[in-house]
Amino acid sequence: MRVLFIGDIVGAPGRRIVEERLADIVRQLHIDLVIANGENSASGFGITPKIAQELLRTEIAVLSGGNHSWDRKEIIEFMPHEPRLLRPANFPEGNAGSGLYVGAAKNGSRYAVLNLQGRVFLTAIDDPFRKADELLATLPPEVAFVLVDMHAETTSEKIAMGWYLDGRVTVMVGTHTHVATADERILPGGTAYITDVGMTGPHDGVIGMDRRGIIKKFLDGLPARFEVSEGDVQMNCVLIETDDDAPRNAAGRFRARSIERLRFRID
Repeated sequence: MRVLFIGDIVGAPGRRIVEERLADIVRQLHIDLVIANGENSASGFGITPKIAQELLRTEIAVLSGGNHSWDRKEIIEFMPHEPRLLRPANFPEGNAGSGLYVGAAKNGSRYAVLNLQGRVFLTAIDDPFRKADELLATLPPEVAFVLVDMHAETTSEKIAMGWYLDGRVTVMVGTHTHVATADERILPGGTAYITDVGMTGPHDGVIGMDRRGIIKKFLDGLPARFEVSEGDVQMNCVLIETDDDAPRNAAGRFRARSIERLRFRID
């Protein structure tokens, strides 16, 4: 099974590269399943129902979220009607939407996507470690592939989650910082891991935003309106290949054979 995870889609430039490049990438790389983080796809902050629908009409099967999932108030009523649009599962009970989705990939394999959010330097929501335990226990045995998007600020929290889930999920990717890390690896229990996939959008600014406003704020400390940058548009993603014929991991899921960082550009 070949799975592509796309790092945080930022604004119109991020959406444009997905629209222009993804179909060809899926065809050329023989991808069975595409998952993307979309929480910054509306002008860099949040996601709207219209944008979610547009992205889900591409090759993307599931959109994960994060701390900006709630930035657009209209998304709250939409979330319960689109199960493929996730928000972190460890937000308190009663919030709209879900952090877990189960589906079938193009090759017929059953898969699950679990979205979690860290608590270090972010809102002090429910424990993501125990929430992972709770939701993984609900998955039926026919779910062969499990990917976890851990949306968190610190490398230490994401690395800890990777070790905590090793041997229980197929992949754990980190998102949120918009800066790709170079630590992709297969952990001893067969779980593919990377601390941060990076972002999909303009790289000529500061984590997707126009650099002039960001620098000004660092200099004067005053409130500023941030705008999405436009140049050097890249899609940062990882390609995971599973070893479907090998013995499965301790939880009965596919083991990862490889994880590879990929970067695509448009002019």
